[in-house]
Amino acid sequence: MSAPTQALRLPEFIDDRRTSRFQYLTVVLCGLVMFFDGFDTQSINYAAPHIADEWSLSKDLLGPIFSAALAGLMIGYLLLSPLADRFGHKRLIIAGTTVFAGCTLLAVWSTGVAELMVLRFVTGVGLGAAAPSAVALTTEYSPRRFRASFVLAIYCGFSFGFVVAGMVAGWLIPDHGWRSVFVAGAVAPAVLIPLMVLFLPESLAFLVGRARDIGRAYAICRRIAPELPAGAAPEFAVTTREAGGQVRIRTLLGRRWLVSTLILWVMFAINLGEFYALQSWLPTILGDLGLPAGTVVTATSLTTVGGIAVAVVVGPAMDRLGPYGSLAVLFLAGSAFLAVTGFALDSARWILLATMFLIGCGVSGGQKGLIALAAIVYPAAARSTGVGWALGVGRAGGILGPLLIGASLEAAWSPGTVFLALSAPMLASAALMLYLGHHTRTPQGGRRTGRHVVGDTAMCGK
Repeated sequence: MSAPTQALRLPEFIDDRRTSRFQYLTVVLCGLVMFFDGFDTQSINYAAPHIADEWSLSKDLLGPIFSAALAGLMIGYLLLSPLADRFGHKRLIIAGTTVFAGCTLLAVWSTGVAELMVLRFVTGVGLGAAAPSAVALTTEYSPRRFRASFVLAIYCGFSFGFVVAGMVAGWLIPDHGWRSVFVAGAVAPAVLIPLMVLFLPESLAFLVGRARDIGRAYAICRRIAPELPAGAAPEFAVTTREAGGQVRIRTLLGRRWLVSTLILWVMFAINLGEFYALQSWLPTILGDLGLPAGTVVTATSLTTVGGIAVAVVVGPAMDRLGPYGSLAVLFLAGSAFLAVTGFALDSARWILLATMFLIGCGVSGGQKGLIALAAIVYPAAARSTGVGWALGVGRAGGILGPLLIGASLEAAWSPGTVFLALSAPMLASAALMLYLGHHTRTPQGGRRTGRHVVGDTAMCGK
């Protein structure tokens, strides 16, 4: 007697039931990957002055060390993240984490600039490979009603990694030297790797679509819903939009996704340009105004803290009210607070700090919102490629932003004028966000019912 058939429909299987412990564990593991990504990215900034002292380096040689990991990140985002559509998200996350943990540990024994630059570059490649797949896997295992909130939550892990890197560096470096920070940045993710091997699931869309591993996909579904019968013959009905398969960059630039992709790239470039411009030049601008060092550090940190805090609000807003309007309002607020910063610089200390926090809500919070939006806009098959390329192209803005602010200050622009100029691109992002929402209201290849997309289905079974 043949086993009874168990029909499952994706992504409705995830969307229409309560979130299980297994799904929460998946989100936590992906959040830890992002946390260690942020920790490793920021830790070099605290170690660099001590490296320069030990190796008798001039400050101009620190720039290439900083840039090496960023260049590696871009390579990972652009070239390696699409491989998830061929090999699976779980494999790419584990491989990327192994690479950046191993290279970070090897940096402990580095003895020269060239060696450290190579290790930092390869570390960046690993980080850039793992992060988009962590976002994609979180998106797929999150119910639609919590999707933006969960993606924002794991990306907050990246920001927490920035903060914790400073705390750990301040604790370890005075007594144990700069190498101790790299040891911590290597051992912690190395411990995470076996946990991911055991507990991190592969993408259901990948297993059902490209891998054709229906049995493994059904086993994961049973971990989400233990009430499913153990001996059933599974049959999956997969919305075409979510079906797995290899997606190349030319697909994202094809007729269906061209406008959405280009707008996302522009907004990512604007936002990362704003963020890195603030992180790079805010300490110098505030220091030149004669503010105490403690105030300068606090004000700069608040631009990151604001982004973490606003995620608690903007995530649910994106899920319940819609992502486009929510992010447009956030960008408008960021533009307004950047525009009035010139007045805050001459005001009471608490007004300045409050303004920096609110700017962080718009800029740093907007970056997290864009990550969540890209994960929502692209289907499962294109999610890793779409998010990876958006982050990679956005790095161009991250490089250009600090250069433009430096040129403006060199041209004797006042700080107030600089911040007013920074407000204009944020305003443009708000307008682009509203247009993108209008453009995607009736996507090709499916019809929209309320705020949800309904498409054709593909049948897969044993």
